[in-house]
This record gives sequence, C-alpha cells and structure tokens, in this order.
Amino acid sequence: MTRDIAEVPAVEVIVTVAVNLMSAAAVKLGLTEEGDKYKDLDEARKLVTALAGLLDASVTEISSFHASPLRDGLKSLQLAFREASIVPDEPGQGPGEKYTGPVYG
Repeated sequence: MTRDIAEVPAVEVIVTVAVNLMSAAAVKLGLTEEGDKYKDLDEARKLVTALAGLLDASVTEISSFHASPLRDGLKSLQLAFREASIVPDEPGQGPGEKYTGPVYG
C-alpha cells in the first residue's frame, strides 16, 4: 500500500480528500437522493469547516485548475447549510467562514 501511495501526486491526494469531504457534507445536508434521511447539520458543519480549512491550507499548493471548482463546491455547501438552518448563523460565523470570509447568495 505504501508503494501505491508513493506514486500518487500530492495534488491528487488533496483533491480526493476534498471531494470526499464535499460528498459527505452533501449527504449530511440532505442534498442527496435520500433527502433528509441522513441530514445532520452538526455533522455537516464539521465537514464543511474541515473542507474550508483544507482548501485554505492547500490553495497555493494546487493549481487554480483544481482549486477553482473546489472553492465553488465549498461555497455551494456553505449556502446550502445557511438555507437548511432554522436559525442561520451571522455572516462570517457559518461553517468554514473563518477561512473563506462571509458567504452570501
């Protein structure tokens, strides 16, 4: 297994982790076919914040070709979280916004 990982470029590992975080957050936000079955905003907040932190830390390490769609996906998740919340967070206090700044629709 170590040898297989050694052959994978860092950008591919970062993008794969980001996509997995995005997918998990979408499930926890109720954005999948199952709808609200697995919805859990507390868990979604953690996943979106982790994604924002990862992108903030790695944006200079990956090309804009990779970073741009990931940032767009992150913003979509942040907006979906805001919509799903009964009592929305103040601007700048939503998941991941300490890394991205306030997110508006």
